[in-house]
Amino acid sequence: MNFPNALTLARIFLIFVFIILAANADGIAKNFNSAQILRIIAYAIALVAAFTDLADGYFARKWNQVTDFGKLMDPLADKIFISGIMLMMVQYKLLPAWVAVVIISREFLVTGLRMLAAQKQTVIAADIWGKIKTVLQMLMMGVGGLAWVGLFDIHGTTVGGISIWTTWTICLYFISAVTVWSGLGYFFKYKKLYINSMR
Repeated sequence: MNFPNALTLARIFLIFVFIILAANADGIAKNFNSAQILRIIAYAIALVAAFTDLADGYFARKWNQVTDFGKLMDPLADKIFISGIMLMMVQYKLLPAWVAVVIISREFLVTGLRMLAAQKQTVIAADIWGKIKTVLQMLMMGVGGLAWVGLFDIHGTTVGGISIWTTWTICLYFISAVTVWSGLGYFFKYKKLYINSMR
């Protein structure tokens, strides 16, 4: 158990702590101030979990501690993280369910393709669209989290006569489109992998 692998496992643990706190924040705390404090704590835990996602890969490469365990668990931890955040956003009406389904489905489909590629001794590296997709999703979850902790009202506030929810919805459509496009790119580029596996 090296340090990068410990960070990966810590991310899985932290995301479940976040889910428990986020799902029950309003129920545990009976008044608004207490509920908001729990939301802030949950949001901070999610930020720490997101940081471990950057740190584990960095230290694994820097210290030459890339392991088969890390190669398996790191992407799975990422999927658990994204799925957990998305489901909480759906629960609190910060995200339409279809957006969560699109994003989560893309993540698992590409992970499946990578597993198939690994069996064929092929490495599927993240391309530019995959990196853009990740940045946009992280921004989406970060902004949604700020609205959730009460920094601003994502449903009722208007800026210049335009509701924030309308702008938010347009951004969600754009992020969903980029997510789908980035996933399709992998399947077009590596189509021989799954076509040959069907024979």
